[in-house]
Amino acid sequence: MPETLGELALEVRSKNAGPFWTTMELFMRDEAGYAAAADEDVLNEEVVARLYGVPAEQVRIFRIPDLNVVKISFPRPVPQGGLRDRDVHSGQHHVPLALLVPPAADARGSGGTD
Repeated sequence: MPETLGELALEVRSKNAGPFWTTMELFMRDEAGYAAAADEDVLNEEVVARLYGVPAEQVRIFRIPDLNVVKISFPRPVPQGGLRDRDVHSGQHHVPLALLVPPAADARGSGGTD
């Protein structure tokens, strides 16, 4: 079975970054996991925009190789505590990101057969 970013990570978390922004962090287990998460073909502004329904030009991705960490921030779709806010602390936003399967992991998991 292919490995997800969540399986390659020590921790994937999300949190509010004030009332108008959400931040997610991927703490990868090792350099190989970091390489998968930091790969711009795997995780980029367009991928995050598609996963979270936000404009790609508003997504910020910070790659920190010395710590094997990738940090992602984007504006919240609704302000924290607003009438339509379903996750005040943004504590569940990391799930789609954690379930993302990098193409290299997908190819390893499939055994190369169709």
